[in-house]
Amino acid sequence: MLKKKNIFILSLGIMLGVFMGICASVFAEQEPVGPVPDTEVLPYEELRAFTEIFGRIKRDYVEPISDKKLLEDAIRGMLSGLDPHSAYLVADEYEQLKEGTTGRFGGLGIEVTMENGLVKVVSPIDDTPAQRAGIKTGDLIVRLDDQPVKGMALGDAVKLMRGEPGSKILLTVIREGEGAPLKITITRDIIKVKSVKSRMLEKGYGYVRISSFQSGTGESLKEALTSLRKENTGNLKGLVLDLRNNPGGVLNAAVEVSDAFIKSGLIVYTEGRIENSEMRFNAAPGDLIDGAPMVVLINAGSASASEIVAGALQDQKRAVIMGEKSFGKGSVQTILPTSNGSAVKLTTARYYTPSGRSIQAEGIEPDITLARVKLEAMEKSEFNPVKEADLSHHLQNGKDKEALDKKLDSDKDSLEADYPLYQALTLLKGISIMSK
Repeated sequence: MLKKKNIFILSLGIMLGVFMGICASVFAEQEPVGPVPDTEVLPYEELRAFTEIFGRIKRDYVEPISDKKLLEDAIRGMLSGLDPHSAYLVADEYEQLKEGTTGRFGGLGIEVTMENGLVKVVSPIDDTPAQRAGIKTGDLIVRLDDQPVKGMALGDAVKLMRGEPGSKILLTVIREGEGAPLKITITRDIIKVKSVKSRMLEKGYGYVRISSFQSGTGESLKEALTSLRKENTGNLKGLVLDLRNNPGGVLNAAVEVSDAFIKSGLIVYTEGRIENSEMRFNAAPGDLIDGAPMVVLINAGSASASEIVAGALQDQKRAVIMGEKSFGKGSVQTILPTSNGSAVKLTTARYYTPSGRSIQAEGIEPDITLARVKLEAMEKSEFNPVKEADLSHHLQNGKDKEALDKKLDSDKDSLEADYPLYQALTLLKGISIMSK
């Protein structure tokens, strides 16, 4: 049982610390002499309530609770009450966060946030157990194995989803359009995220997929574009940049990707309350695809750094944005290490596109909106028009085209299965024709 003397000392220490902090803030900002604003009045009643509740828990809770846990939980609550992205990270959570920015970590492979006390999927990451199991953007996770998520801190939920590779976890998911919750079992694995993938769609037209923004994404993009030009034996006629289901990542990586295609001007800027939260990022001269037309694909799972890139390319008239309205995460989080080896992830600024748009809770509106549909080829009909190749004893072309035809048919099937990508390529072809 906590003695009254100890409660008094704790209360006095907390109040004194807060009081000194407020005084330091007032003196540092050199406020003019006058009435102190209500926001700077020391909240004695709230501090008294805090210490009273602290003592009640220590004395009356059904099980003994350490001071360390109570104070850590108080810090977590203080940060989680600010916004969905601010959080207190104990030492192992801090290490996991650093691992995530390098592209290798253990778990399921999903980017999540909190919404109304439930874990919401921002995006499944490409080629991970979560994506293969069928987890989708917008899914609400209500149970992890037999534990309800409601009331659980996001960090605790993430910790439960991580685990030994090969172990399984049962997710109970609510999905829009489904009449009942879905039960999805996922086997954990080491997540190795290759953030940039590329291929030729057809002669002259390249495709680059960025699944997340990591510390090496900018360099990987340069290598991918060099490889595409080499495969094309010359400059590209057009490029599709696919940012669908990209949950974001490192701000500097988003700036590097945007800079790869913008010759000059503003890419993004941030504004916050503290001086070092106000930053401006401008493009350096040069365009890695020499001004070739671009289409950027986005959807509801495109968030944060993805929105920075899409917003910059849209405002600078460098690309056509196609798809669905993006997620709408327009805030910047700063990682502030603490003296005990933990860290605070704190929202310190909002970011704005070159034209001054805030994406926070709004998202990027595509230039061309696409509905969620699946494109399928029509079955061949007996009434299809007859061509030269269908006539008996027709002359051969003179070249062995069988292997090439098979490849073209395979590429066409792949495109037809992805309606937005098919539309993006069609638009690029139209731009190329008109530019001639």
